[in-house]
Formats: sequence, C-alpha cells, structure tokens
Amino acid sequence: MNRRNFLHSALAAAVAAAIPGSAAWAALTEVVADIAAVTGDRRPISIEKAAVQELADSLRGNLLLPGNAAYEKARRVLNGSIDRHPAFVIQPIGTTDIRNAVNFAREREMLLAVKCGGHSYSGSSTCDGGMQIDLSTFRHTRVDTNSRTAFVAGGSLLGELDRETMAVGLVTTAGTVSHTGVGGLTLGGGFGRLARRFGLSLDNLKAVDIVTADGQLRHASADENPDLFWGVRGGGGNFGVVTAFDFQLHPMQRQVVGGNIFFPISKLRDLLNFYSEYVHTAPDDLYCDVLALLPPGGQDSVCGFNVCYSGAAEKADAVLAPIRKLGTPIVDTVAAIDYVDLQRSGDDNDPRQVGEYLKSGFINEIPGALIDELVAGFEPHPDRHFVVLFQHSGGAIGRVASDATAFAHRKSAANLLCMLSWELAIDGAPHIAYLKDFWSKVERFTDGYYTNEVSNEPQAQVNSNYQGNFGRLLEVKQKYDPTNLFRLNANIAAG
Repeated sequence: MNRRNFLHSALAAAVAAAIPGSAAWAALTEVVADIAAVTGDRRPISIEKAAVQELADSLRGNLLLPGNAAYEKARRVLNGSIDRHPAFVIQPIGTTDIRNAVNFAREREMLLAVKCGGHSYSGSSTCDGGMQIDLSTFRHTRVDTNSRTAFVAGGSLLGELDRETMAVGLVTTAGTVSHTGVGGLTLGGGFGRLARRFGLSLDNLKAVDIVTADGQLRHASADENPDLFWGVRGGGGNFGVVTAFDFQLHPMQRQVVGGNIFFPISKLRDLLNFYSEYVHTAPDDLYCDVLALLPPGGQDSVCGFNVCYSGAAEKADAVLAPIRKLGTPIVDTVAAIDYVDLQRSGDDNDPRQVGEYLKSGFINEIPGALIDELVAGFEPHPDRHFVVLFQHSGGAIGRVASDATAFAHRKSAANLLCMLSWELAIDGAPHIAYLKDFWSKVERFTDGYYTNEVSNEPQAQVNSNYQGNFGRLLEVKQKYDPTNLFRLNANIAAG
C-alpha cells in the first residue's frame, strides 16, 4: 500500500501548494442557511445548515455554494447546452474528502454526480439539486519505469497521462482529446489512437482504488476484490468514485505518422465503400477513422480520414498506400509528428459556446444499405455543424473475450458517431430533431452503443446494451451499491 500512500500524499501536497492561503478559501465554505436539495429519486429535501458546515469543515478541499465564481465553473460541463445547478459542489484534495462526501450523500440519500473531465454529452457529471463531486483538484500522474506502470489520480486528464508516460518512452491507450477525464474514459471502455494495438484503456488497467457507496476505500485487481475489478472495466461509474488507476504501459517511439486526408464531399460514397473493407484489413498499428464534415451552410463540406500509424516509420508509406490510391486529396496533413502533439490536435479550448447532441452505435459491418442512408441523409443548414464519424475499432480490442471484462462490445469494427453543434443563442430543438430522424434510419445497422457517449435511454435498453454481462454486473452493483447512490451513468438496475 506504500504506492497508494505516496500517490495520495503527493497529490495533496501539490494541490495544497497551489492554494494561496487558507483564509482565501474560508468564504467558499461559509454556510449561511439550510440547503435545498433533492434525493436520488428527485424528492425535495432540506439539509440543515450545521450539517453542511460540518461537511465543509471536514474537508481539506472545497465545498462550493451557488453564487461563488468557482461554483459556476465547477458545475459546467463541456456541452454548453447543459445548464444544471447542484445544491453544492465538493472539490476534494485527498481520498478522505471523497469518503466524507460519499458518506454525506448516502446518509441523506442525495442525488450524486461525479465530474472528471466533464465530457459527458448528456451532462451526467453534473445535476440539479444534488451533490457534485468535482475531481479537478485531484490530479497527479507518476510513472514507474521498472514495472512499466502509471499511477494516476482519479481526476486526472489524458494529456497529463500522455505527457508523463511518453517522457520515458512508454504509453498506454488514452483517447483522442487531451482534456478528456481518465476516469470517465476508462471505466466505460477507452477507445483511442492506440487501442487497436494495445487494447482499450480498460484492457490496460492493472488495478484501481475506489470509494464505494458505503464510504470504504477498496483496492480492486485480479487478486483483490476481483468481482469489483471486473465490473469497473466497462460498468462505468456505477460502483463508486475511483481515486487511483494503475495502467500497464508499453514501449513506443515518440514520433508517429498522423494527420488528416480530406477529399471533396462528392467522394463520400467512394470513401465509405473503400472503408467498408479496409476497416477489417488494416494492420493493428494503424488507427484510421473515416469522417464527413458538413459545416454551417454546407459550403466547404469534406470527407476523409484521420490516421495515426504507430508502427515502424519505414513501413508507413506502404501501410497508407491504399488510401493514397483513392485520388488527389484537397487537404493532406499526414506527416511524422510527436505523439503527444497529435493527441492534443483535436482539443477544443473553448467548447462551452456551443450546444451539442450526439448519437452513436457500434458497427460490425458497413453494408451498402448503411452507406446509402448516410449519403442520402446529409442536409446542409445555415446554423448547424454536422459530423459523421466511424471511429476505428477491431485489432487488439476484438481479441479479448466479451465476458473477460464488463465491456461486451468486442466484435465491432467501428463506432459510428453522428454529432451536431449549434450556437447557444440559437434554439437547438430543430437540430436535435434532425439528428434523431437521421439516426432512426441508421440505428438498425448498429449493435449496441458506447455508454460513454449515450445515456438517458430506457432502462430495458441500457440493460440489454450490457449484453451477456448484465446479470453479473447486476450482482456486483447490488453488492457494492445496493441503494443505487451512483445512478447518473448507464445505470445498472433491475428492469
């Protein structure tokens, strides 16, 4: 347990060093009245002033109340159309803060949201009237080169993980956007530019430390609490707040070959026909998404590929040759690039000015009928940006048994995502209606969905999406969270 003590102590020291003085934070935790809140089933309750003050005083981190500038920042998620107001926000520094917050929420049956990177499209990492645990003050990564292990605090972002591991020539699968939270990505699956080569993020987990609904800190690995370890790898945030992740690392050169190759949108059918076969035959060290971009008004619409080749540099030209044969692109940024820079290339530094809506589903095959629907469904609009993307799967992901972890969707060739965005000043309802109609025509080609991207589905659909793993997941859920404290997720519950 020395490793965990080191991690938590180092994290607390780092955050404490950044705080200018305890007096500066006192105003954030001054509770002047009883707090109106809601329970997990949205019943209104009132929490006495003294109890909230006692919780605030027990924390080394912050308890933020409405009206404070830090509260306004913490309650927000990246999807600007989500505008929810927790009763208060906890920003923990150490594991004890998280335990105190979980115990408080359980004892009062409060609705509880947990935020890491805030990338939940549906806004599950914030809430109205409940407690939000904001892990933005709980970030740290340490690398042990001897065991090739990264020890990562639960609130860390992928960019820190990439930066620290690549600095010593090691790496693990870590998404495609550097400000994504490690926790949300990993617990639901963890696709990324290296997943076809090294497996999903959750396939690289060696252990977690997790505060479960009873407020206990548990270590879960193949040898300790193995049922919980199985469940957190694909069961999302259903079982508690993960305070530490232990990731297996792999040697890899720092320089990869990556970038975009774009063609006119008129080539979309040709590209999709090509990709329907190439998605199955590409080598494991090539990650290749195909996408179509329809900006507002439809002008400058393009389609093409986003690639990352992490194999031997001298083989890159031969691996990418099939794509090059499709014709002369109008944009070609594919070149040797630092892997960490490539991981940051899709970052959105100011995403909160737009509303977003997304539909996604796993695709095992890309038949002609699906291609027909996608090509026919594009409708330009002056006020929305629309993206259709096939995120490359397969490779090492598919060589893991569907019941080896709670993540069951091992046979997919790609994850089909349909995403649109609009300026917040504009009514988003017509755009959402458009995407729902578009999705109704392609959903029949999907086989389940990625829980990190889809939520608020009917309970029966959520349960069926866990496929053959649902029964076992329900047993783990009832053991570690019998009152369903952690419910703002792809919730595991009897249907």
